[in-house]
Amino acid sequence: MPHSVLEAPISRLRQRLIDDMNMRRFSRETQRNYLRDIGRLATFLGRSPDTATADDLRRFQIDQQEDGVPVPTMNSIVSALRFFFTQTLDRPDLARRLVRLSHPRNLPVVLSRDEVARLRLIPDVQFIGSNPQKHTSVVRITIIRHTR
Repeated sequence: MPHSVLEAPISRLRQRLIDDMNMRRFSRETQRNYLRDIGRLATFLGRSPDTATADDLRRFQIDQQEDGVPVPTMNSIVSALRFFFTQTLDRPDLARRLVRLSHPRNLPVVLSRDEVARLRLIPDVQFIGSNPQKHTSVVRITIIRHTR
């Protein structure tokens, strides 16, 4: 069952975008995010986003980066704009101009076998398998107590 993001009268372009997202069963949150991100481009341009040129997109991405927009957010915006230009406007030439940024991800801390063995020797540490957050908290509290 399709659902409309807005109930107020909207432009044909916006309605077409919403219809394209509904047809692909995008979640309500994804639709809201895509509409917001395409709105950012429209605000930057000061005109309808369907009039954007390759140079406009380049300037928009540079502006976003200079404004300190985080890399994951910029990549989200790229996804929204690629969908808009490829699916709604049938302008894959513009979608190809959008640049996704690499984003270094921090790996989680993984304990070695020796570290796990040492933790098991601490009397107050309980390994709680059903609740990982509680387990992490108990281990941290116990380590802090024993390192003071």
